[in-house]
Amino acid sequence: MRCLKYSIVAILFAFPLQLSAQVDKDDIDKALDINALQHPYLYFTEGEKQEMIQRIESDPESRHIFEKLRAQCNMYLHMPVEKIIPQQGKNTRADWSEYDRNGKWENYYYGNRDRAFDLAFVYQMTGEQKYADKAFEFADAFCDLTTWTVRAHEFPVIYSRIMPWNVPDDQVNFNFDHRNGDAARMMAAVYDWLYPGLDEAQRDRIRGALIEKVVTRVRGDYEFHWWATAYRCNWCGVCNSGVGLTGLALLTEYPQLTDIVAESYNRINSMLNELGEDGGWQEGGSYWRYGIHTSTFFADALNRLTGSKYNLFENERLKSNPVNFPIYLSLPGGRSLNFEDSGGGGLVGNSHLINKLATETNSKEAAWYRNDFFGEGNDIFDIIWPRPKMEGSPPKNPSIHFRTIDWWVMRSDFKSSEKVLVAGKAGMNNDPHHGHLDIGHFVVHWQNEYFIRDIGKDGGYDEKYFDDMRFDYPQASSIGHNVIFVNGEKQISGKLRKQSWNLEVGGDVEEFRTSVELDYVRMNPTKAYPNKELQEWKRHVVLEKPEITVVLDEIDAEPGSEIEIRFHPGVDFEVRDGLVFLEGENGKMALIPLSKENLIIKPDKHACQFINASNRFFWVDYFDTEIKSEENKTIVATLIIPIDNSGEAMEISSSKEMQIDASGNVTVSFSRKGESYSYNFENRKGGLVFKD
Repeated sequence: MRCLKYSIVAILFAFPLQLSAQVDKDDIDKALDINALQHPYLYFTEGEKQEMIQRIESDPESRHIFEKLRAQCNMYLHMPVEKIIPQQGKNTRADWSEYDRNGKWENYYYGNRDRAFDLAFVYQMTGEQKYADKAFEFADAFCDLTTWTVRAHEFPVIYSRIMPWNVPDDQVNFNFDHRNGDAARMMAAVYDWLYPGLDEAQRDRIRGALIEKVVTRVRGDYEFHWWATAYRCNWCGVCNSGVGLTGLALLTEYPQLTDIVAESYNRINSMLNELGEDGGWQEGGSYWRYGIHTSTFFADALNRLTGSKYNLFENERLKSNPVNFPIYLSLPGGRSLNFEDSGGGGLVGNSHLINKLATETNSKEAAWYRNDFFGEGNDIFDIIWPRPKMEGSPPKNPSIHFRTIDWWVMRSDFKSSEKVLVAGKAGMNNDPHHGHLDIGHFVVHWQNEYFIRDIGKDGGYDEKYFDDMRFDYPQASSIGHNVIFVNGEKQISGKLRKQSWNLEVGGDVEEFRTSVELDYVRMNPTKAYPNKELQEWKRHVVLEKPEITVVLDEIDAEPGSEIEIRFHPGVDFEVRDGLVFLEGENGKMALIPLSKENLIIKPDKHACQFINASNRFFWVDYFDTEIKSEENKTIVATLIIPIDNSGEAMEISSSKEMQIDASGNVTVSFSRKGESYSYNFENRKGGLVFKD
């Protein structure tokens, strides 16, 4: 079965799945009435603008957004516009020079771009020429840059990056990056919104920059841009959206640019086809947001201008589960799970994106997520794309297995911080861009804290983090995740730079069950390792709701092997009396290992220093349950349980017991607060299976 599965995957890799037919220039030409276009038209027309003005007057949320924006723009009216472009550093992710560190070029770039955008919108809403005049000053300064691509993504830095799925290794052109895509998207809107308030030369200035820095860099040359076919990478959406919106904004002058509009539609649609059947995205939450968010601007503009003839919101993968991924990654306290490089600092998505997805897909879950998790909007597009009018409702089950990417989340409900959440992942080690070597890994979140954590991308990025060196960093290596090691053998990547793909590297979720009382998952991460030391590993995780976590590891290796079961605490911890005391700001937990074989708990820490002159050195704590195997199969259970005090932890530990009968069935039991708990695993062909 495994051979058949990966043969199918290999075929799909060679010929990416397309869920709908490709469109061409002629299709777009027939769907557009270019002669009827009159600026503004990308996101609203002159007539539709009146509805927005009325919304600002009548809706407190929209009024607050606009009043703040106008106040800021009134300040911009008096702000001098810097005309001298600062020198950009050569190593902006390494901070070797003052030019890398001082941020002056970045302030020039983002400051001029963003102020032009804000002022252009205020001009549209007020009709006051002073805002258009000042917006053009900032836009003119931004257009004066020789490139809108940032140094971190130019040849000297990015050339050695491992290319993602569906991208050939031989890449030498890097003249258009995702920052350029963002700039194209925003300057297309600036051009559209300012058009009525500019004279010919001013229009030509912005139009010329869009042609020079966007159109001529990409049009007809897609085969030389790696992101053009990187359909499982956020860059695909960001870059193609910027290019497509530029084409749409310039249609009245260059109707031939419907060719790049068609390219953007096809390529973004292909990216959306790579969403999982449950809405999962392998890069993680923040990169789901970046790719989907930026693509939504192009999707909205094209949908409007073609009268819904070409509507990316109808993509089946997006329409079926528009917000499943951000909802299930959400944590109480306004944060999100931070697997891979996703960060996890806030909720996944933003209010106007969720507004739009809810409205376009009629998703009650999206409406619920927007209204129950996000406060007032704070962005221009919260006015353009207002809150959905429908009643929202949460998903029926708070736990999920994302089947395509093999991530899983187990919990009692979406909002309570007093109930334990356990989440983890299997899947394939085939995302060298933002993926980590973390198959079989899991985290425990409770009382708004990680008691067992994922260190994520702690420390940020540097110039080597996306090269083969990536997997030497604890942040991306298996050594920095809550997995196991046999004689020090680490997990491997299915792709290294200019090496063939190995599509069999990774693991599976073999079973996932969920109910009101209890959730269970069984993972087999064996093939994530070279298997020179580890013969097989299966990890079982049980969440007895609302708060008891039981982990059972089946590890097959030669007798005498050194086995380490690793955990990264997210709170203060102390190893004592054969268990680990975990103490957070609002609660305590005990981590209690048990096995039929002798074990010890050993604390240690990773030394972390990014290749950056300004980044601090820091330690990352972890501890291992260590065992020297006596037989071919070693079974280790780990209890992770909230406690009131150390005395309760000791009582639980003293009552713990593991029994293995003659048939190989395993029972793990303990007592807590006068109640007895027992977890039974039946030995079947192929390994243990939990019996609930």
